[in-house]
Amino acid sequence: MVTVHRAYGFRFVIFSNDHSPPHVHLFGQGGEARIILEGPSGITLDWVAGISRGDLRKLMQEVLRERERLIAMWRAIHEQ
Repeated sequence: MVTVHRAYGFRFVIFSNDHSPPHVHLFGQGGEARIILEGPSGITLDWVAGISRGDLRKLMQEVLRERERLIAMWRAIHEQ
């Protein structure tokens, strides 16, 4: 598990033994989510638990801003 980014009190994590498609897990403030970074629709919320809509909106915008860097990090971790 590698923390690759932090924003709004959340850690953005990539697990080294995880599966495709490239995605990040978000943990913080008693909640968590998984966001897929690549797909026909761009970024996609896979699932969420315990995160408010307002926080989720900010987190999705943050993932969109950092998307290319997060994809590059996901690939670097999984191509080892």
